[in-house]
Amino acid sequence: MDDTRAAPIVSEATIRTVCGDVAIPPMGIIEQVWRTDPLTGEAVDDAAAAAVDGLALDAVPAGGTIAVGVGSRGIANIDRIVAAVIATLQSEGYEPFIFPAMGSHGGASAEGQAAMLAEYGITEAAMGCPITATMDTVEVGRGQTHDVPVVTDAAAAAADGICVINRIKPHTSFAGDVESGLSKMLVIGMGKQRGAKLAHQFALDWSFRDMLPEITAVILAELPVVGGVAIVEDQHDATARIEGVPPSGFLSREAELLTEAYDLLPQLPFDTLDVVIFDRMGKDISGAGLDTNVTGRNYVVNEPSPPDPTIRRIYARSLTPGSHGNAAGLGQADLIHADLYRAMDIDETVVNLVTSGTVENARIPITVETDWAAVAACISTVGVRTPETIRMLRATDTMQLGRLYASPALCAAARDRADLRVIREPEPMRFDAGALADPAPTATAHR
Repeated sequence: MDDTRAAPIVSEATIRTVCGDVAIPPMGIIEQVWRTDPLTGEAVDDAAAAAVDGLALDAVPAGGTIAVGVGSRGIANIDRIVAAVIATLQSEGYEPFIFPAMGSHGGASAEGQAAMLAEYGITEAAMGCPITATMDTVEVGRGQTHDVPVVTDAAAAAADGICVINRIKPHTSFAGDVESGLSKMLVIGMGKQRGAKLAHQFALDWSFRDMLPEITAVILAELPVVGGVAIVEDQHDATARIEGVPPSGFLSREAELLTEAYDLLPQLPFDTLDVVIFDRMGKDISGAGLDTNVTGRNYVVNEPSPPDPTIRRIYARSLTPGSHGNAAGLGQADLIHADLYRAMDIDETVVNLVTSGTVENARIPITVETDWAAVAACISTVGVRTPETIRMLRATDTMQLGRLYASPALCAAARDRADLRVIREPEPMRFDAGALADPAPTATAHR
């Protein structure tokens, strides 16, 4: 990242000149009422070990190698899940190794992808098996509809068996019978940068909802895929289910698990909002940086946006360290803080977004030097509103939505709903030299 480049940062003084003395609403705290029963501790290990029983291992010879694909998403308990799968395969007499199945992430380099796994605690020492990171691919077939080359990780293709481990969840760019999960990891993650670029390029004229099933079928027919370990998370991003899925279930069972994941997907509790502040965004929160299923903003060619919510202004304050400078998705925001801009690695971001074909998500929004300036600009550009009528929320990020700061109008609406509760009455928003002084909503304590 070039820290010497001039930042297009708008000063607070400029916003004050344009907007005047903006009346900022007091904010209460509301909580979504979710009933969950997550897997924790040894229950995670046991479920991951049991998932191996769901794989089609009969065709793998005794002592055979099994390539275990792991991605770049921030999945709860991923280190424990991978370790349990590896240990179980070893106990059954196989020789597993781990390979990064993350497309172009990690700067599209083998070293970068291995480093991303290490950040999740997935190292050779911790897992007790080799990690083979390479960007080398081999072509294993072609799709029929558009004659797209189907490429995959060369090391995985040479193994006696292939297993992928991934979370099943709604995708941020398209809707279909299967979205983000096992099939997508086969097509995009295992395809490395070359395969991811080909798939996204063809999807601009085709559609992922049609392409994924077709290319998945090619991979299943040509490679020794023994199945996948599917993970479903609850509204608190905790592990709700771990299940072994054989190759025959990559489309059918995966579709059923996707329905479950949709039911558990955390959402903003209101469909129409004037302003939403997200304290952070990042690739370890969502592949889109800001989850489009939460923001309602999808800028992918040939794919519609979610029907709701409708948010007039989005302000993003920071980029997670786990993003490694990849600010993909910042184009969804209307304003960003200067800290987010400075944390962005232009090269890392462009590699990801040119690979995916969604360059709109690299557009740099209005960048301001303080939180006050951003909040004032948002309030001033949503129409005629008062502190009593504006519909404004503040969230930690698009994944942690259980507790939110809410304006008086939304606190009043929450009191009439069984799925929401007000845990703090509205108080003035506190700023320190223009910076929000109140902690992220997930860090607040009951009063």
